[in-house]
Amino acid sequence: MPNAAPIGIFDSGIGGLTLAHAITQVMPQENIIYFGDTAHLPYGDKSATSIQAYSLKICNFLMEKNCKLILIACNSASAAAYDLVKTYVGTKAIVVNVIDPVIEYLDDHWQGKTLGLIGTKQTVNSGIYASKAESLGKDIHIQSLATPLLAPMIEEGFFNNNISEQIIKEYLANPVLANIEGLILGCTHYPLIKKQIDAYFEGKISVIDTSLIVASKIKSILEENDLRVGNENMPSRQFFVSDYTDSFEKSTQIFFGETIKLTQYPIWD
Repeated sequence: MPNAAPIGIFDSGIGGLTLAHAITQVMPQENIIYFGDTAHLPYGDKSATSIQAYSLKICNFLMEKNCKLILIACNSASAAAYDLVKTYVGTKAIVVNVIDPVIEYLDDHWQGKTLGLIGTKQTVNSGIYASKAESLGKDIHIQSLATPLLAPMIEEGFFNNNISEQIIKEYLANPVLANIEGLILGCTHYPLIKKQIDAYFEGKISVIDTSLIVASKIKSILEENDLRVGNENMPSRQFFVSDYTDSFEKSTQIFFGETIKLTQYPIWD
């Protein structure tokens, strides 16, 4: 597996570009290939069986591109398909999900604390964050709340305004999130509304942006496996989607911080 091989990243849509952007910030020399399954978004209200089928098909594409590491940049797919993907990919690439690096972070920093978590219905109903945190034996409690309106709201560009402020306020006022000491953003879209969430809590509660935690973990995994690309590398960045629309391409500015070119790759034909 050559060091210049790309990092493969996939998500149900373009929300995972927040993670792709974090990776390019932490490791600017690395080559990346991003795949957004825009034909099937959102994954958050799909069955686990469907998500597993989508994930394996996308992994085929990323393995054809000789990716050295595949990041499941979607909490719903991480919860539903990680073990299956890892088995399927085998030794061809390292597979990373977006949940385990966060659990490691909680293990190191949040012993004996009660945390809130917001995410899609699929992520919350899986109970994966709460069960993994409990299994650490560190007296970490996670109170989870499904917030299904937030991802489509962000994708439509409704954030940092009165509409998003009202929806965020309605969710965060839910009694499930009473008495928490920190809040985990359990969806790759949510870093984009972190400022509004911070404002709601008036800085009294730590809001945990998982994108930087995951990007830092990938950096250390590549270093441990001696797979970092050389500093002289001129990075290649390719972005594919299963269904192209102009609105997706316009929205990439929101998630990646700069305009990027999307290539339609009809993986389901």
